[in-house]
Amino acid sequence: MLDQIFAFNGFDILPHAAALAAAYLLAFPIGWNREKAERSAGIRTFPLVAVASCGFIQAAEALTTDSPEALARIMEGIITGMGFIGGGAILRLKDSVKGTATAASLWVTGAIGTAVGLGSYDVAILLSLVTMVTLWILSPLRQSIRGEDRDDERAN
Repeated sequence: MLDQIFAFNGFDILPHAAALAAAYLLAFPIGWNREKAERSAGIRTFPLVAVASCGFIQAAEALTTDSPEALARIMEGIITGMGFIGGGAILRLKDSVKGTATAASLWVTGAIGTAVGLGSYDVAILLSLVTMVTLWILSPLRQSIRGEDRDDERAN
């Protein structure tokens, strides 16, 4: 019944909606982490980046079926766009640089959306898991290392 409602005259929305939802769901925890850490990009930005990347791939699917070169150009555009967005998240302050983890997270979120758009759900899931592990587990480790460094500096 749903197939008949959502698929008519070549208009088949269900597979695309499923892919876009998967991209959204895989990016949401990353955005949650960045929002919780009060970073420049967060809970709204990350899912939108994944959905947009997935959407570019899905929208061009009919055009790129017989042209791997066209698909490569679309992916190059997504990669460039992710670099542009990530560059906006990086701030240089006097003697430090802030936002590189957020920028890298935006870039990987674009890769998650692209992988979902290409049907490589296994790659998208792995990218999402590696990113979450990096943000959730390595952040406290980083803080403990930095705390130890500060203690060492005070002792000198």
